[in-house]
Amino acid sequence: MQISQNMKLAKAMAGFAVHAFTASGAAVALLALNSAYKGEFPACFAWLGVALFIDGVDGSLARAARVRETAPIIDGATLDLVVDYLTYVLAPMVALARSDLLPDGAGLYLAGAVAVASALYFSDTRMKTRDNWFRGFPALWNVAALYLFVLRLPQMLNAVILCGLTVMMFAPVVFVHPMRVVRLRTLTLVMTMAWFALAGYAINANFQPETWVRFAFVAVAVYFLALPFTRKTPWADD
Repeated sequence: MQISQNMKLAKAMAGFAVHAFTASGAAVALLALNSAYKGEFPACFAWLGVALFIDGVDGSLARAARVRETAPIIDGATLDLVVDYLTYVLAPMVALARSDLLPDGAGLYLAGAVAVASALYFSDTRMKTRDNWFRGFPALWNVAALYLFVLRLPQMLNAVILCGLTVMMFAPVVFVHPMRVVRLRTLTLVMTMAWFALAGYAINANFQPETWVRFAFVAVAVYFLALPFTRKTPWADD
């Protein structure tokens, strides 16, 4: 009986440890926000990279620890959304608002509009299709913002891109989930790893990498944007 109780306690501790690991992303988000506010943008995106790593592995850990059974008082899905909003939306929007990448006087308003629209998107019960594609642009503002920092496009074009992607969050089109979509999964994972390598290189170069890095960065984006056309339909039909 004592052994059984000890096993149950150990499993519960493992489940809560996984939830704590997920929640640590909130602390990482705070560090990213602090860096963004101080204008230390490479550090901001380095912290957001740490947050992406946490988000990438916590799901597997949660399934291994069977958190729904061992730590059921914590809703892992809600916890994940809270942390994701901080790291995928709030921190990168603060970085853009504090940068010189958006038209003067409009940065904070554009970032605020993205924050409001993303809050609605994160609350949408139809966020994923039955075959695990995202419905609409999946609010990957950490990725989108990093592209703007690396490519250094004109301010008005950056504003148009932000507005366009905001609209695309609610468009009936699909975007790939690199970990869950079965079609071309191996190639997609390879491209994801390539993206992480390019992103790390660009951040380390203070967003001033060689031209070939920028071209490679764009090529990876084209790959992901083209993936929906390999599905039976690029439209969110369910």
